[in-house]
Amino acid sequence: MFTEQRTNATANRITVTALALVMATAMAGCASKDRMTTGSVSRSTPGAATNVASMTEPQLRSAADSLGRAYTKNTKDKATALRYASVLQMTGRADQSLAVMRKLAIDHPQDRQVLAAYGKALAAAGELQPALDAVRRAQTPEYPDWRLQSAEGAILDQLGQKDAARALYTRALNLQPNEPSILSNMGMSYLLEGNLKSAEHYMRQAAQSPGADSRVRQNLALVVGLQGRFGEAEQLARHELSPDQAEANVAYLRAMLSQQNAWSQLSDKKKKRN
Repeated sequence: MFTEQRTNATANRITVTALALVMATAMAGCASKDRMTTGSVSRSTPGAATNVASMTEPQLRSAADSLGRAYTKNTKDKATALRYASVLQMTGRADQSLAVMRKLAIDHPQDRQVLAAYGKALAAAGELQPALDAVRRAQTPEYPDWRLQSAEGAILDQLGQKDAARALYTRALNLQPNEPSILSNMGMSYLLEGNLKSAEHYMRQAAQSPGADSRVRQNLALVVGLQGRFGEAEQLARHELSPDQAEANVAYLRAMLSQQNAWSQLSDKKKKRN
């Protein structure tokens, strides 16, 4: 029992470290106004020349301003609202993005694309149960959408239902074999429970699959770094980030893991005294 408790505690600390590093990566991207990334699926703005995932912060702010003006002229226009909500999420305005999607879902209550985007906006705002309901409403059992299955799995993972989440990822992969976004979500599922070897297995598959985006490869760098292979992690990160950002992220990870080891040693000493 002691070993199991200690393993779980270590997994929890690894999860905190991983989430903290992801936050630090996003903050570094904003601070340097360099390339910004999204989740495991790149978000392209329909009709736009530039992929949202590759926009700099000034470009995102400009896009948000222009799309905002277009949106106020016709809030029921689906394409404009979807673009606007996506850019708002990229600039960290999750609440505003959710407000746009909530209005769009009212105007288009049967539209699967709108319901799916609404579910993702809810999840980004931390409203997991409503997000789950929205994604499930968008799904049609007789003609299932692998994107919705993967999105539902990601929400279930955040709710702590890892077995149900992985079953959905497996079903999604049956529909869309070797899809990097699904493989990455599966890897994150194992990362959340502290199983780094399985996480790396799926992350590496995802990164090597055609169509893998920047965030997928950054997730692989994260998992490699969490196992103490800092040189390899930095090399992977340098392909996606500026050298300064890659170096800063690995340094941050080293510090976090060092603190984790120090905490573990103090905990062991305390137990021996008792």
